[in-house]
Amino acid sequence: MGILKRKEEEKLRFCIDRGGTFTDVYAEIPGMSDGRDLKLLSVDPANYEDAPVEGIRRILEEFTGEKIPRTSKIPTNKIEWIRMGTTVATNALLERKGERIALCVTRGFKDLLQIGNQARPNIFDLTVSKPSNLYEEVIEVDERVQLVAGDGGDDGLGSMVKGVSGELVRVVKPVDEQGLKPLLKGLLERGISCLAVVLMHSYTFPQHELAVEKLALGLGFRHVSLSSSLTPMVRAVPRGLTASVDAYLTPVIKEYLSGFMSKFDEGLGKVNVLFMQSDGGLAPENRFSGHKAVLSGPAGGVVGYSQTLFGLETEKPLIGFDMGGTSTDVSRYAGSYEQVLETQIAGAIIQAPQLDISTVAAGGGSKLKFQFGAFRVGPESVGAHPGPVCYRKGGELAVTDANLVLGFVIPDYFPSIFGPKEDQPLDIKATREEFEKLANQINSYRKSQDSSAKDMTVEEIALGFVNVANETMCRPIRQLTEMKGHETRNHALACFGGAGPQHACAIARSLGMKEVFVHRFCGILSAYGMGLADVVEEAQEPYSAVYGPDSILEASHREAMLLKQVRQKLQEQGFREENITTETYLNLRYEGTDTAIMVKKHVNEEDGSGSDYAVEFVKLFQQEYGFKLQNRNILVCDVRVRGIGVTNILKPQVLEPTSGTLEVEGHYKVYFGNGWLDTPLFKLDNLGCGHIIPGPAIIMNGNSTVVVEPQCKAIITKYGNIKIEIESNTSTVKVAEKVADVVQLSIFNHRFMGIAEQMGRTLQRTSISTNIKERLDFSCALFGPDGGLVANAPHVPVHLGAMSSTVRWQLNYWGENLNEGDVLVTNHPSAGGSHLPDITVITPVFDNEKLVFFVASRGHHAEIGGITPGSMPPFSKSIWEEGAAIKAFKLVEKGIFQEEGIVNLLQFPGSDEAAHKIPGTRRLQDNLSDLHAQVAANQRGISLIKELIEQYGLETVQAYMTYVQLNAEEAVREMLKSVAARVSSQSDKFGENNNVTIEEEDSMDDGSVIHLKLTIDSNKGEAFFDFSGTSPEVYGNWNAPEAVTAAAVIYCLRCLVDVDIPLNQGCLAPVGIHIPKGSFLSPSEKAAVVGGNVLTSQRVTDVVLTAFQACACSQGCMNNLTFGDNTFGYYETIGGGSGAGPHWDGTSGVQCHMTNTRMTDPEIFEQRYPVLLHKFGLRENSGGSGLHKGGDGLVREIEFRRPVIVSILSERRVLAPKGLKGGKDGARGANYLITRDKRRIYLGGKNTVEVQAGEILEILTPGGGGAMAVPRVVAAVKLAVAVVSADAAYLAV
Repeated sequence: MGILKRKEEEKLRFCIDRGGTFTDVYAEIPGMSDGRDLKLLSVDPANYEDAPVEGIRRILEEFTGEKIPRTSKIPTNKIEWIRMGTTVATNALLERKGERIALCVTRGFKDLLQIGNQARPNIFDLTVSKPSNLYEEVIEVDERVQLVAGDGGDDGLGSMVKGVSGELVRVVKPVDEQGLKPLLKGLLERGISCLAVVLMHSYTFPQHELAVEKLALGLGFRHVSLSSSLTPMVRAVPRGLTASVDAYLTPVIKEYLSGFMSKFDEGLGKVNVLFMQSDGGLAPENRFSGHKAVLSGPAGGVVGYSQTLFGLETEKPLIGFDMGGTSTDVSRYAGSYEQVLETQIAGAIIQAPQLDISTVAAGGGSKLKFQFGAFRVGPESVGAHPGPVCYRKGGELAVTDANLVLGFVIPDYFPSIFGPKEDQPLDIKATREEFEKLANQINSYRKSQDSSAKDMTVEEIALGFVNVANETMCRPIRQLTEMKGHETRNHALACFGGAGPQHACAIARSLGMKEVFVHRFCGILSAYGMGLADVVEEAQEPYSAVYGPDSILEASHREAMLLKQVRQKLQEQGFREENITTETYLNLRYEGTDTAIMVKKHVNEEDGSGSDYAVEFVKLFQQEYGFKLQNRNILVCDVRVRGIGVTNILKPQVLEPTSGTLEVEGHYKVYFGNGWLDTPLFKLDNLGCGHIIPGPAIIMNGNSTVVVEPQCKAIITKYGNIKIEIESNTSTVKVAEKVADVVQLSIFNHRFMGIAEQMGRTLQRTSISTNIKERLDFSCALFGPDGGLVANAPHVPVHLGAMSSTVRWQLNYWGENLNEGDVLVTNHPSAGGSHLPDITVITPVFDNEKLVFFVASRGHHAEIGGITPGSMPPFSKSIWEEGAAIKAFKLVEKGIFQEEGIVNLLQFPGSDEAAHKIPGTRRLQDNLSDLHAQVAANQRGISLIKELIEQYGLETVQAYMTYVQLNAEEAVREMLKSVAARVSSQSDKFGENNNVTIEEEDSMDDGSVIHLKLTIDSNKGEAFFDFSGTSPEVYGNWNAPEAVTAAAVIYCLRCLVDVDIPLNQGCLAPVGIHIPKGSFLSPSEKAAVVGGNVLTSQRVTDVVLTAFQACACSQGCMNNLTFGDNTFGYYETIGGGSGAGPHWDGTSGVQCHMTNTRMTDPEIFEQRYPVLLHKFGLRENSGGSGLHKGGDGLVREIEFRRPVIVSILSERRVLAPKGLKGGKDGARGANYLITRDKRRIYLGGKNTVEVQAGEILEILTPGGGGAMAVPRVVAAVKLAVAVVSADAAYLAV
């Protein structure tokens, strides 16, 4: 570039994004209109210590013409400011390379963060893999604060004070500092000097956490993260996890920043150095902390596209699409940053304001596979090393390879940095050879399905994989927009990142978008965005009150106090009053729900008056959830303010219109859907404002390749960006007579599953009950016109496949009497239901008056009537005791909601025994609201199906409905063949005709036997599950309808396949199930069944998995707890230990197998219900021993603060969960009532009891079985260690 002329006082401005692989630097240089950009490897120890410092050094050398040795400090006299985003925090979190930390919690909650919400990350993963804890050790502090109940349920112990939130709290136990001090000293002695602190209710009473901090710092701790300081919001689990993340990452960040700052001379104090936070705002070094740093890099990209495109290039809302090597980030901008207050990153929940960025595991490095007759892309990545095949490191095929084969990546314009000497180009030859091998495999498979099938070329296969990758990335975009009530097609796509512009046209077309924008700095937009961001200071505090005149006044006082704080912090950083803007928010929710919305105050520019928060809240709630809640109080949860120091640093440069001719750099062959096309290549540097480039074309934007597809045109805008206009074209997928197109098969799998998922999100959004909205106890599915399952979103396993029986029963019942506009409702076990609280809403889908699909949603209603509140009676003996039973009813008939009819069914449960006056539902309005939500979820599914039919045509959609089922069938057949081979190799179980026969049985606590004879045909890949020998119907409620057993079987098969196949009827096609009529797995219509769904389903699952020798028995129970009175009801299921497997230990304290519902946070639990939670932790050593240990169960101790009726419905209190192959059994569960006079009374597995204020319920859940006998050598070593330990203990005495 040479030495640039400059004035003495002119200085440089640096924007830097230090990514995981590359570091991007953008510098604004005096005398240069375009700035200077530079890309470096983030880690290159052979050449430099730190990439950002190296980038600054190189550009300063260019600017000044003076050599700056790497060994000397960087001079700062020519630097005005440095702004940086960094993945240091993210990488430390992903790689678990943070600081050694300990966790300090309230006594009784040692395992709270490990348990979390109890849910399994992947319901089909038998290993139950969970992210590791960030902390090494936990210490419990003897202290307790409890909320003072407003319902007369206060015990009056301890001093009472008003908390920060306005809630009254009672200090039952002050901090025991004398007991805590030796625990803290012990941590320091073991080398742990960083601490995360989360104490119960510290969001409103932080004094105890502050006392712990003072003590710890006084003893010599280097860093203490207090949950109450970082995120003062109710809910102990996310607050504690946030404190852990902060303690784990902040020292790492401080160390990195200290090292970075030390590379500059003493003048750095005069340079404005700022760092990008996860919320899109900048912060100085001393205020840049771990929990706000994990989205530092991606946040820069969001700021970059939003501030340079929205309002300047388009008025449409934007979807940010940042495609990298291993993942793709998706975001939305419509005039303001969309933020979330809670997100999960690398398994860690962080509760702090951050940009709403969704990440999907699909990028340039995503692996390409052909499995079970379908193309699969990701989620595994080939990584940077060895990388794709074309990187010359012996890697595997990835999306980058497919783009190379198609000509979307031009080797001439890609750095030659490969090979032993790092001087060779991308290896197109090796890539084609690998694709040819894959083509042989694919074509061989297709010929086996249809001898007349035409061979697919390498290019067709590569394009197929790219199309599947595109659909994978479209799914999160649809979710991001449509789950918030926005139409995806009304957006424009803002594309950046290294690989994004190659896919932009195809993705926009798939989503129905008409415009794509590729920023001129798309390869370094995250760095460029740093220069467009503002400095942000936030403050927040809890405030708990009913919204009204008094609370508005109090909230405004709090706002004023917080605004003063943030203004002062910005002024200390040099901002004048005229450069500071502020925003104020109230976090509001409807009473009885847990869905809070952070509502921003809109100020009237004319008179300065503020808008009514409540009006804005109702509007936002209706926009996002589709309805209003009438006659319901609005509650204030938090007051938040945001101070913004406006910087106005970088300004987009306007270009002069260009009249010159287009300069073509060359022509390349590029493969599009209709074959190879001669495609001109242009350099963006040589294009000017107003140039129009018709597709097909390639535009090289630095190192980024922009693919302009046929029927699209690119326009260079006045700001130098690329605008691509998309012409929509109808999809032309021809239906082959015999065999599915292997590419379209994968795409339709995604589309069908996407419909079921979006139905689920609509149901979660529009429901009001805790069970559906927060505990996620629901499922949604899509069915063919015969009632066969097409796609079932994996919500609650006990619903899997079970709804198909329900839909088919209704189809047979109604026959021709189904019309467009009808919606059916049912919950009766004999009509394919599971148990009465699970209400299924079914909507037929018509196309030109022809029935073409069904959609259905099943949700657990917490109240449906019956003999006990909560509709889960432990002692029900007949179905009519369990509440309203509906076989068939049209909830909506020809578009009209039949409210009177459904109200009668819910309030007056029908019964043959007229004398039995069983109470109807105790929460009618909640039932009606959730039924409306289920109807809305179904309607969402219908609109998405109709979009699909409009795009592809009914014939194609229905053909692929069948093909996806055949695809799942093939996967299950292959699994059964491999299982047969494994079982036969381990034992002599081959019968006639190469059949493998296995028998297994287990018993319920009352002695009722579940007997299974499993026969696998190893040639055909078929299995027959014969439950003959199972005990008769029981005089109790653990009878299970046939649909429950079918759900258990389909769940087990899906776990064993271990491939992400869709859940549909095809999974059961190679399977036969025989259940003897009259057994407790196929009971009579009158049988009580409420426990079958939640207890017997778990036992059936254990029997099936044990038969396959897949894993030991898990806790075998859902530990159903309900309590309440005539004013309220509460329901929860409690996790336990999962069974160990042949190669893994069980997991402790999780929901197992047939459920995956969430646990209510301890603070919410105590805030909303008359209870005090004394203990919630792991039940140590309750998992069965073995070479692989079973997971431990849980301990839950609840004190009731007023009289209520408590019901417990549980199993495994008599018979323990079995071990596998010599592993020991897990511990049995137990339920106790501790009375006020300290008697400990055993309640058995099933009981209802009226408890008094001050009495404690103690639930011990079962552990999982262990797996594999411990080899004698290992056992002998363990024994020797035990003896030595015992001797040492004896000598010490």
